[in-house]
Amino acid sequence: MYDSDNSLSGLTEEEAKEFHGMFMASAVGFTLVATAAHVLVWMWRPWIPGDSGYAEATSVIQQASTYLSMLS
Repeated sequence: MYDSDNSLSGLTEEEAKEFHGMFMASAVGFTLVATAAHVLVWMWRPWIPGDSGYAEATSVIQQASTYLSMLS
């Protein structure tokens, strides 16, 4: 239906393959960064709290805010 000179995207087959490779690499990189971010947030504050709830995380936040106020 479309030849390389009259393709739907306006790209040659070689350009389309190069774009596809860069797109896939970017998608994989984004997925890895997002996964790492989710793991770090889970380690900081699990989405399903344990028996003591978020009490432990709250004390860490209070300690951090106290430390930051001392620096000011």
